[in-house]
Amino acid sequence: MKLNKFIAMFFTLSFILSISTFAQEEMTMDQWQAEMNRLKARKESLQKESSALQTDVNNLKTNLANIQSYEDCMDDLYKLVNSSKADVDNFRKAVSELEGKIRRKEGPKADREKDLAALQMNKAGALPEFYDKLFNQLPKMLADWVEAPTEINYTVVKGDHLWGIARKKEHYGNGFAWNKIYNANRDQIKNPDLIFPKQNFKIPNLTEEEKAKYDRIRKNYKPAPVQ
Repeated sequence: MKLNKFIAMFFTLSFILSISTFAQEEMTMDQWQAEMNRLKARKESLQKESSALQTDVNNLKTNLANIQSYEDCMDDLYKLVNSSKADVDNFRKAVSELEGKIRRKEGPKADREKDLAALQMNKAGALPEFYDKLFNQLPKMLADWVEAPTEINYTVVKGDHLWGIARKKEHYGNGFAWNKIYNANRDQIKNPDLIFPKQNFKIPNLTEEEKAKYDRIRKNYKPAPVQ
C-alpha cells in the first residue's frame, strides 16, 4: 500500500543518511549498534502507526458503505408522513400555487384561508421544507391582507345610466359590465334603460374572470359606422 511504501522509503532514506553521517565520524561498535537499534525502533513505531492508520481507513470505508444515499434518506423521511416523492412534489406545487395567490391577493380571502387550512392538515406539512411557510409565513400574509368589501352602494343621480355607472373608475372602469349592476339590483330595476334618482344600487365586485371577460369585450368592440 502507498502508506507502507512511504514508510519504507523514509526508513531507507534515514538509514542512508545515517550511514553517510557515520562515514564522516569515527564510531565505536557500540555506538554503531546503538544507532542501528534506534533506527529499528523507529521503523517498528512507524509500522505500528501505519497499521493503526490502515485500520482507521478500513473502518471509514465500512461506515461509508453502510451510509444510506441521499435519495434513500429522503424516501425514509417521506415515509414518516405517509408520502412518496411524487406526493411531496405535488404538495410542493400546491404550496407554491397558494403562496402565489395570496401574494397576488386573489380573493376571496376566505377561500385562500380554506386552502391553507387544507394544506396544514396534510401530514407532509410537517416536513422541514414546508412547516415554517405553512404555519408562520402564509398565516402572517393572510393576516396582513386587508380585503376590499365585496360590494359598495351607489345612489343614482339625475342623468345616470347603468353604462355610465359601470364606467366610473371607482366602480368597474368598463361600461360593458353594466349588466353586473343590473343583475344585482333586479328588485329595483324593471327596465335597464330606466333608472331613477335616489335609487340605491349595490355595486358588487367583479371576479378576475369577469374582469377579463369584460376587458375582452371592450377590446373587441367595433362601433357601427356612422351613416
